[in-house]
Amino acid sequence: MFLLNKELIFPPVEVADEDGLLAIGGDLGTERLLLAYRSGIFPWYNEGEPICWWSPDPRFVLYPSELKISNSMRTVLNNGKFRFSIDRAFTEVIQNCKTVTRKGQDGTWISPAVQKAYTILHEQGYAHSAETWLDGKLVGGLYGIKLDNIFFGESMFSIEKNASKFAFIKYVQLLQKENLQLVDCQVYTGHLESLGAGMISRERFVEALRG
Repeated sequence: MFLLNKELIFPPVEVADEDGLLAIGGDLGTERLLLAYRSGIFPWYNEGEPICWWSPDPRFVLYPSELKISNSMRTVLNNGKFRFSIDRAFTEVIQNCKTVTRKGQDGTWISPAVQKAYTILHEQGYAHSAETWLDGKLVGGLYGIKLDNIFFGESMFSIEKNASKFAFIKYVQLLQKENLQLVDCQVYTGHLESLGAGMISRERFVEALRG
C-alpha cells in the first residue's frame, strides 16, 4: 500500500490492488485533487478514516453519444414539470448529496472536509453542479469535476421521482454539445447503467484522459 505524504505525487495507477485501492493519506488540497483526477484517481473514504485514493479496473463510464433515454424519461423531459439549471445551487446540491438517504446505503462519504474541498474547486471553476427544480424547490441534482473534455461525476441526489435522472440527462446533453468526450461514473450503479453507462478498462480510461 502506497502511503502519501506532503509531496504532490501518486504512484502509477497500475499498482492499485484488485479493488482499485491505490494509496492512502495525503490531503484534499486543490492541487492534489486536480492531479488525482487528471491521473484517473479519485478519493473515497469514510469520515474519521485516512483518505483513500482509488483507480478501479474496469472503470464505469458513459460516452455522451451512448446516452439512453427511455420513453418514460422522454415524457418527463418534455412535459415541463421540471426546470434545469447549472451552477445555481452547488452548495445545496452537495449538502443534499450528503444528507438524502439512498436505497441500500447506510451513510455517506461526503464529510465536512470533502464539502469544503469541492466547494473550493467550485469557486475556482473546476467543480460544477446540475440542478432540477420543481415549483422553485431544489428536488434533484448532481455535482462533479470538469477538466478539459472529461466530466468526473461525484454524486447525485433525488427527492422527487426522476429528478436526478432529469438533471443527469439534461447535463450530458449540454456537455455533448460542448464536445465532451467522456463522463466518468467511477463505479457501477444500475441507475447509471440504465442511462447508458458501461465498463471500460482502466488503460482505455487513462488513454482518454491523455487525449
